[in-house]
Amino acid sequence: MQKLLALSLALILALVGGCAPGQAVPAVGQPVKTAGSEFPLSITDDAGRTVKIEKPAKRIVSLAPSNTEILFALGLGDSVVGVDDYSNYPNEAKSKEKVGSFADTSIEKVVALEPDLVLATNIHVKTVVPKLETRGLPTVVVQPKNLARLLDNIRTVGTLAGKAREAETLADGLQRRVEDIANKTKTASSRPRVFFELDAKLYTVGPGTFADDMIDKAGGANIAADAKTEWPQLSLEAIVLKDPDIVFLADHGFGETVDKVKGRPGWEKITAVRNDRVIPLDPDLVNRPGPRAVDGLDLMARALHPESFK
Repeated sequence: MQKLLALSLALILALVGGCAPGQAVPAVGQPVKTAGSEFPLSITDDAGRTVKIEKPAKRIVSLAPSNTEILFALGLGDSVVGVDDYSNYPNEAKSKEKVGSFADTSIEKVVALEPDLVLATNIHVKTVVPKLETRGLPTVVVQPKNLARLLDNIRTVGTLAGKAREAETLADGLQRRVEDIANKTKTASSRPRVFFELDAKLYTVGPGTFADDMIDKAGGANIAADAKTEWPQLSLEAIVLKDPDIVFLADHGFGETVDKVKGRPGWEKITAVRNDRVIPLDPDLVNRPGPRAVDGLDLMARALHPESFK
């Protein structure tokens, strides 16, 4: 069981694009940006790396589901020649050539696909990215820490693939939705305390994480916002003391259910359990920093402030 829980957490964090608890997080620079709009482009990616892109990408490999979803949302499905094993949305992504999971990307498969752009995340920085660079494959780390940076990344990916106009349209539409949700929740009389569960071992999201930003914009108060790490593991005593008003289950796709949570010893003391506010969330909507994260934000905001969405 412990191995299963560990595997589930590792998978969740990989889909988030994060690092496992206790693993060093690569330094993050400024949001992905470009110097000018004419090729060749100089890119500063989310790992603070400078990457030169010679021409608009026509053959792209994505090493994370979030990046795959960005590409397809921009209408770049035909340009995607390879994806990671967990890229399952949209359905067309399932038929793309697989290049391995987050833990064992096949460098040989990526090279064989002859991409002119590879989109990675920070989990690949120390292992996969250097190997791709030595083979001359332009690799950009896309790792947004918040919704604002996600929109910047969408614009940048669009520019790199010759879809700047489509990217601007998509990002602007998502921005309007985020602002609409924030406007609805900012007038609420309270900010409910939130425990965002990543797995049954009580790992959660701390400050500086994508999900922490989502909780804030949805009108909630993350009970782990004062943690010293991005992926803290809380004790039952700490959760009872923080007494969350709502529990978001981002791990229900990995075997956790509302009934299981309510039945945990000691959890009957928690306000969220007593008030029947243990809410399962689709992990793909709240754990992936892609365009559908705004759908996840909407679901979280409606759960936190139903009165604002009548």
